[in-house]
Amino acid sequence: MNTDRNGAQKVLVVSTGGTIASRYDPVEKALMSVATGAELLSTLGPLAPAVDVVLEEFSNLGSNRIDLETSFRLACRIDELLKDDTICGCVVTHGTDTLEESAFLANLVISSSKPVVFTGAQRGADQPDADGPRNLADAIAVAAYADAANLGTLVVFAGKVLSAIDATKVHTSVLAAYDSSGLGPLGEVDHGAVLITRRLSGYAAIKAQHIETRVDLITLAMGADERLYEAAVASGARGIVLETFGRGNATPEVVAAVARARQKGIVTIVTSRCPKGRVLALYGDGGGRDLEEAGAIFAGRLNGPKARILLCLALANMPEQEIAALFAQFGR
Repeated sequence: MNTDRNGAQKVLVVSTGGTIASRYDPVEKALMSVATGAELLSTLGPLAPAVDVVLEEFSNLGSNRIDLETSFRLACRIDELLKDDTICGCVVTHGTDTLEESAFLANLVISSSKPVVFTGAQRGADQPDADGPRNLADAIAVAAYADAANLGTLVVFAGKVLSAIDATKVHTSVLAAYDSSGLGPLGEVDHGAVLITRRLSGYAAIKAQHIETRVDLITLAMGADERLYEAAVASGARGIVLETFGRGNATPEVVAAVARARQKGIVTIVTSRCPKGRVLALYGDGGGRDLEEAGAIFAGRLNGPKARILLCLALANMPEQEIAALFAQFGR
């Protein structure tokens, strides 16, 4: 693998930090994100795909430190860099804590049809059995693969090729940390060969100039009342995402709070605590039908964190009356 050879098609690698870039610090007695993107590329050795790369050092942060504005700047930067005709695709190395949120945000913001692939690692860069090099090599192979275009942003992890729409972290420690929460992988990488076996219908990018950060996420638990919801309203939230029970159900107290907030112009989005399936307004007595009548919008198959990302972009960049139609795309 060469770096930035003039005239050749290149894969852009954007490094942001995370476990993939972490080493044990004996002073801090903790893993710290310190390795540069250049150092990560140097570890690939025989795993390196036969493709040229150009490197962008965006940040060196554990993804628990990446906030909405940083993730938005990352997506906008990638969108700008992909205008270069010599770049055929992009790989982003990212911490796994919030990788799924940054990948989904990129999916919504980036207008290019070129492959954009997020990857990371579960083991630090200084571990003898580090998984970062294999994941990075696989991600580069996917970004360079012509048939990976027009798939939206992807997550490549432990050999799986996942859509950013439903990729989610399913385990805190095993190497196969990421999986699809919906309809399964789009493909796989097998010894460097990229196999795309399924394609998603496209979703239009949002022409985003800004991102709204005052959107809260609340998970309901047995006996939930209005207190957490009303605390979010009182603290200035412009939108609230509810992770509700089952098909999209709450309690009468929460429904009443949603109705009051709607009168103040606060948008409420309904998702489920369940890892799979879509929400639907079916039940009364505090259920989904009551939430819909109170003015809440249903998020289809999106989980809570991703629905929050979508609402953050929608509130900042489109008329409020268009938000319901935007979310309806994800109920197909």
